[in-house]
Amino acid sequence: MTTAIEQTLETYGIENWGAGYFDVNRKGNLIVHPSENDSRAADLKEIIDDLARRGIGTPVLLRFPQLVASQVRKLQRAFSKSIREYEYQGTHMCVYPMKVNQQRAVVEEYLREGSRYDFGLEAGSKAELYAALALDQSSESLLVLNGFKDEEFIQLAFIGAKSGKRVVIVIEKLSELDHVLRIAETHEGDLPMIGMRVKLYSKGSGRWEKSGGEAAKFGLTTTEILETIRRLQEADRVDMLRLLHFHIGSQLTDIKRIKNAMKEAARVYAKVRLMKVPIELLDVGGGMAVDYDGSKTAFDSSANYTAQEFANDVIYTIMQVCDDENVPHPTIIQESGRFLAAYHAILVTNVVDEIETIVEDITPIEIDEDDPQVVVELGDLRETVSVKNYREYYHDALEHREEMFTMFNLGLISLEDRAKGEVLFWDVCERADKYAQQAKYVSEEFGELRRLLCAKYLTNFSVFRSVPDHWAIDQLFPIVPIHGLNKPPTEYATLCDITCDSDGIVDKFVDLHDVKQVLELHPIPKDEPYYLAFLLVGAYQEVMGNNHNLFGAPNEAHVHIDEGGYLIKKVIRGTSIGQAVERARYERSLLHDGFRRMVAQRVKRAELTEAEAAELIEFYESRFDAYTYLSVNGKPTRGKRGRD
Repeated sequence: MTTAIEQTLETYGIENWGAGYFDVNRKGNLIVHPSENDSRAADLKEIIDDLARRGIGTPVLLRFPQLVASQVRKLQRAFSKSIREYEYQGTHMCVYPMKVNQQRAVVEEYLREGSRYDFGLEAGSKAELYAALALDQSSESLLVLNGFKDEEFIQLAFIGAKSGKRVVIVIEKLSELDHVLRIAETHEGDLPMIGMRVKLYSKGSGRWEKSGGEAAKFGLTTTEILETIRRLQEADRVDMLRLLHFHIGSQLTDIKRIKNAMKEAARVYAKVRLMKVPIELLDVGGGMAVDYDGSKTAFDSSANYTAQEFANDVIYTIMQVCDDENVPHPTIIQESGRFLAAYHAILVTNVVDEIETIVEDITPIEIDEDDPQVVVELGDLRETVSVKNYREYYHDALEHREEMFTMFNLGLISLEDRAKGEVLFWDVCERADKYAQQAKYVSEEFGELRRLLCAKYLTNFSVFRSVPDHWAIDQLFPIVPIHGLNKPPTEYATLCDITCDSDGIVDKFVDLHDVKQVLELHPIPKDEPYYLAFLLVGAYQEVMGNNHNLFGAPNEAHVHIDEGGYLIKKVIRGTSIGQAVERARYERSLLHDGFRRMVAQRVKRAELTEAEAAELIEFYESRFDAYTYLSVNGKPTRGKRGRD
């Protein structure tokens, strides 16, 4: 017999997309494991309750750095196994692209574990490079520099090499090579290595397939590759050219596209190597996908391969080409930032209320003999709709509603008549939907009706700040209640955020076979918070989040999982109202002085007493340190900013 918890796991697909990190305990609470097949676990509901007692309300971003370390090990194991199995003569290294999530806690945890395998970093801007130069890396790891570069960027790279980093400047356009050669003439000692980004003919798959192909933004053409080699040889600097790089996109969903790109890139590497160029590193870029919906398909939010399959195909394809060309196997460099970072972060927030979108039957509807005929007919439909006629009656109800609106616009029926007719119409819809959902096949029109009838849960977060990819590119993220999972969900809902924007909604949800338009949830409790978790948000969501409505960053907690459960190692309070307005250049003194002047004018006109004015000013100024998001259970938020 299937238990309620087993049904929950199936409803939300936790075993499909969870990668072994997430489960439900006997209490019906969502739990997190620090690694696969690990008995240790942290209860998310207990963590949120613990934080609430400390005055840290939702929304809160829970960060589990151990999951970053676990993903590092998973990636290393996959490539090590492939190298052994195929007797590959080169090695594998990884560089973490800081653009995926530059937060220090994430980067340091990655380096803490990755340094055991000589994993390094990738920086794509001067600011990222500036931060990376001060971080501890293993002596053999790389610091790969991608993106367009000016002379100052390249000078910083030379400083990094002289300080002991193994820096690789990847040439994106020929003018960058001119800067490198000119600066190299004035530097003594250790010099950075040079890499070339190749513009492949092969394209990736998914939303970012334009990252590859002949029209790609980055990369050198074949002619430019040859010109780069010629200039280096002419300057007697060809010994600096050590790396070949390509990138065909983020979230690569189809393994066939990956193999095609590997084959082409390996052939370019081999041909360059045969030109007596001491190239030894082949950077296969990022793009290793995260299976957000658990379907294991080439769908945009999934991937039709595992980490092991990815490693096998990369190693085997490159080895075949190199053996065919009789050149040494290169050290393979990989930039799988999404794969490393996505799992570790979870946004937990509370449902505030339900937004009514259909007419509620506030008072019982009774049909009178004086009611317009259209209202009477809607009443008849409501009373006689059945499993045999629900489709016909639903169509009739649609026609009657149109007739009712036309009559109202012509002034033929009253506002009271219209209100009564609307209630009757939606009653017919709800009953027709109930019968439609019992059918083996639910037609498209009743699927749309279900979306209209579903609840809209007002949820205390900003789509644009915390899951911007859902708004921008329809990225799916698993969303699960963190408690009550030992009871079957009985409501169907979409989520509305608290921003003043109609795009601030979540109405697409992960599903094994399709994209769900509604999410199964529980009724909102009256006397306690109802919490939802947005999972797998550790890659790109923080760095891409914006300040729509000045909501700012949510509260944050860093959690360590041990034998006893969990330890909250650090709490960072989210953006305060004051911090948010100051980022928009509203200085504290400007606002406080302006408000005080306005209140003083009312006192002067005897519209406020001195005591009332003081009370207004005290409350206004106290909100400077308040949280930008909605308070839980009506309790105002206040406190010092910074770390707890």
